[in-house]
Amino acid sequence: MSEGTAIRVLIVDDHPVVQDGLKLVVSMSPGLQLVGLTSNGEEAVELCAKLSPANLPDVILMDLLMPGMGGIEAIRRIRQAHPSVQIVALTSFAEPEQVQQALKAGAIGYLLKNVKAAALREAVRSAYARRSVMAPEATEALVQAINSNDGAQTDLSERELEILRLVAEGLTNAEIGQRLFIAESTSRFHVSNVLLKLGASNRTQAVKIALERNLIKSPSKKG
Repeated sequence: MSEGTAIRVLIVDDHPVVQDGLKLVVSMSPGLQLVGLTSNGEEAVELCAKLSPANLPDVILMDLLMPGMGGIEAIRRIRQAHPSVQIVALTSFAEPEQVQQALKAGAIGYLLKNVKAAALREAVRSAYARRSVMAPEATEALVQAINSNDGAQTDLSERELEILRLVAEGLTNAEIGQRLFIAESTSRFHVSNVLLKLGASNRTQAVKIALERNLIKSPSKKG
């Protein structure tokens, strides 16, 4: 974000009280600009379709449970049509399946509605910088989902090992997506699963664990 350029934020939520709270946080935060309020997914999709690329929101705070088109479908449609728009799922609770669906749809983060104002501001800035942000409850839900599959899913799949090797090469989610011909959101989802399965808090730690377990070979150094 260049100096003097505000991060454009769209709020999508059907509860007026929640809308008002989010609106207050965004409006009072330096460097953030509220560009719209909608009450369901369909309105959000239609608004983004009408806007020119220059006027699209940079970050959308998206409720997941709304009448009509829900947040997950809206995330999927907006991300397919406008890959540059980053979306943070914002809801009242973190169910494992719901967290997985939101991330698969293309959300870059998952927060609970009781998030503090400072954390919400930081989440918007992180999403704008294409850094994933997850509430601890959402991370715990993902771990629960992985561990609930009779232990079978604790092993890395062939695709996840492939992703891990590319992470070890230093590729970003976008670069991994280009290399494997998959969407960046799919790449990000796989990377998140790899970190969770390895019990790693970041990419560097994941590579270190993988090397220690002989899951991958050390990347060759050029030059």
